[in-house]
Parts: sequence; C-alpha cells; structure tokens
Amino acid sequence: MTDLPGRRLLLVHAHPDDESINNGATMAKYAAEGAQVTLVTCTLGEEGEVIPAGLAHLAADREDALGPYRAGELAAAMKELGVGDHRFLGGPGRYRDSGMLGSPQNEHPACFWRADVDEAAASLVEVIREVRPQVLVTYDPDGGYGHPDHIQAHRVAMRAAELAGEAGFRPDLGAPHTIAKVYWNCVPRRLAEEGFARLRATASALPFAGVAELSDVPGVVADEDVTAVIDGAHHVRAKAAAMRAHATQITVEEPFFALSNDLAQPLFADECYRLVRGTAGAGREDDLFAGVTGASAVPDATGVAGGGA
Repeated sequence: MTDLPGRRLLLVHAHPDDESINNGATMAKYAAEGAQVTLVTCTLGEEGEVIPAGLAHLAADREDALGPYRAGELAAAMKELGVGDHRFLGGPGRYRDSGMLGSPQNEHPACFWRADVDEAAASLVEVIREVRPQVLVTYDPDGGYGHPDHIQAHRVAMRAAELAGEAGFRPDLGAPHTIAKVYWNCVPRRLAEEGFARLRATASALPFAGVAELSDVPGVVADEDVTAVIDGAHHVRAKAAAMRAHATQITVEEPFFALSNDLAQPLFADECYRLVRGTAGAGREDDLFAGVTGASAVPDATGVAGGGA
C-alpha cells in the first residue's frame, strides 16, 4: 500500500464508451498528472447498435462477436486517454448488457439488471480495497437517462463504497478502505444549452441526419447543483480520440458527435460533477481531489496542475 500513487481515482461505468463520453477529459487529465486512474466497466455492451455498415455483422452475434469487439474498442480508447488500469466487473462477460427498460434482454439470466446488488458490489469491493481510491465517480440514481445498466451501476458502486469500509465485510477481499469523496456525473443546463446553440448554428454543414434534443443529454441538472468542473481544454483531443475508438457506437465530428440515431450532440470539453459524499473544497471545485489529505496536485504533461489540496 505504501507504493500507491498519491492520487487515486475510480470510475464505474455500465458499457464501453460511457467512460469516454462522460469522463474522457477528466481521465486523461488525471492520468497525465500521474494519478492512478482505474476504470471498472460492468458489461461488454452486447446490445449496442452498430453504426458502420462494414461492421453490421457483429450485431448478429452479440455474445461472441460484438461484446469482445467492444472490449477491444475500450482497450484502444484507454490507450488514447493514457489509462492503464481497466477491469470488467467480475471479469469479462460476467454480466451481460441488459438493453433498455422493458426489452426482452432484461429477462436474460446473465444481464446486469438482474444481478444481485450485494454480489456484484463484492466484486467491486475487491477492486476498491486493492487500489484504495480517494475519489469515486459514477452515475446518479437514474443512471443519467434511465438505462437499467446505468441505474444498476449506480446501485452497485454506491453499495460497494459502503461495504468497502466495513471491517466485518468479506475480510478475504482485503483491508477495509473508506472512499473520501463520491461524485455523480452531471451536465449543467447552461453548458448544454450553449453547446446546442453552437451546434444548431453549424448543423447544416455537419454529416448527421439532424440535431438531438437537450433532453437526450444524460444527467442535465440546474447550474447550482454542479459542485465541480474539470477544465478539459488541454485533453479534449484525447477525449475525442477515445470516443472515435468506440467506432461501433459513436461518430465524431469535433466538437460534436452522434450515437446510432445519427443526431448530433455537443462534445463537451469541460466535465461536471456533483459531490454526494465527502467534504467539498472551497467554492466550486476545479479538482476532484480538492480537500483530500495527501493528494496535492501535480503538473500534467501540459504543465497545468489542478486545484489540489
């Protein structure tokens, strides 16, 4: 444990590509600064819709073709972000993509939505006690937009954060560890509105079928609900490259992107968070480690340091 980096960040996401869309700039920033960035992805994303016509065959064999292919896309995305520690919850393929609420995939016995929360949380507890993160990032209780795997990822992450600090829970999984700060992803309404205003001004020149609605952006909240903003200006190109690595799911035309519906959305450089556990730094934070003892900021590859304690 004495050899652990001074800053340790854990992110829990439902499917490959969620991490790059939501937190790509944040992950690249902290990785460049020398922090330990650990990503846990809960499923292989077997139910994702495949965008490129040349890869359409993958959708016909979701378990044996699309899932492993998306795992490869995720590995490529992590290289773009400089993140070397990525795991699948319980091991690759332990939990299957559940599809949207009400879909037949929700009845699959291996789908993540049907997983026992405490059992799945135990797998995450093992990771937490190994890497001992000071900061955890995951979704809000609605999963950002109501997808069952996102909701379940929230439940599992929050439960694991509780259990990891309990000395009596599964001592075989390692020594107890309490996470100092827990954040949920969010997007302030003003930032989203400004992004869509820029998008609509140039929409006719973009290679997309149309423009998404603001309601299509996951996790939009009132501006005053945002407690931390990570300036991703120096890392947005890495974020865009990571999103491009998820080619089955995302089309990128900076500073915009589209999912399988081919409706353009803003690609945000700044990434925003709500602190739900732990003590916030002074004012609106510009560093997720603000106030964490022994986790002072260091310059990244651009020479820019975060706020720090």
